[in-house]
Amino acid sequence: MYGKGLRALSLATFAALTATFALVFFYAPLDADQGFIQKIFYVHVPVAIVTLCAYVLGGVFAALHLKTRDRRWDLRSYVVIHVALIFNVIGLLTGAIWAKASWGHWWVWEEPTLVSFLIVFLLFATYQPLRFSIEDPERQGRYAAVFAVMAGAFVPLNFAAVRAATSTVHPRTFGTADGGLPSQMAWVFLVAIVAMALLFALMCAYEIAAKQTRWQLRALRRRLLGADTVAPLGRSAAPALGEPGRPASQGGGRGSYPAEVPS
Repeated sequence: MYGKGLRALSLATFAALTATFALVFFYAPLDADQGFIQKIFYVHVPVAIVTLCAYVLGGVFAALHLKTRDRRWDLRSYVVIHVALIFNVIGLLTGAIWAKASWGHWWVWEEPTLVSFLIVFLLFATYQPLRFSIEDPERQGRYAAVFAVMAGAFVPLNFAAVRAATSTVHPRTFGTADGGLPSQMAWVFLVAIVAMALLFALMCAYEIAAKQTRWQLRALRRRLLGADTVAPLGRSAAPALGEPGRPASQGGGRGSYPAEVPS
C-alpha cells in the first residue's frame, strides 16, 4: 500500500528521461562556441534548479511539522533534503566537468555562482549529523525542522545575492539582453527540467515507501516477538515516538512512524 502510484511515476520518469536524452543528442543544436560539451547543460542546470527548489520545499515541510507536530511532515522534509543532497553532488560534479572543458579549470573560486552552490551544499550537509546527534526522537525532529526552515530560507536569499552580483565567468541563461536560449534549446531545456523533477519525485517516493514499509514490518515483528526480542537489532530498531504498533499515549504526537528517521 505504501508503493501506490510508484509504477505510474516510474513509467512517467522513464519516458521523460528518454525523451530528454533523445532531444539532447538528436534535436538540440550544437553550441557555436562550446560544441558538444555544451550538452551537459541539459543535465547540470536542471539538476541545480531542482536541488535549490527541493531545499526550499524541505524547509516548507519542516515548518508544517513545527506547526502541526505531525511527523509525516518531518519524514517528508528529511527525505526531500536527503535526495536534494544527492542531486547537489550531481550538480557539482557535472558543473566541474563542464568548467574543465569550457574554462580549462575544474573550479573557479572567483565565480559567485559556483561558490554559492557549494556553500548551500555544505550547509545542508550538516543536516543529518545534527539530526542524528540527538537521541530523543521528539527533540530530534523539532531541532532538525528548525534547521531546515532556516537553511531553506537562506537558499532564495543566497540566489538573489548571486544574481545581483556581477559575474564575469559563469554564463547567464535567463534574463539576458540577447533573449537567452534559442527556441530549440529552450524546449529541450524545459523537457529536461520536467524529467529531473520527475526523477527527484520518484526517488523521494521510493525512499518514503521503503521507510514506511520497514517500520510497519518492525511493528509487526514486535507484536509477534515482543519489543525486548527485537531491540538487539540495533539503534534503528529502538522504540521511538509514534511508531506503528506502539500505544498512542507513548508517542506524544501525531504520525504513524518514529521521529528518528534512519538514514
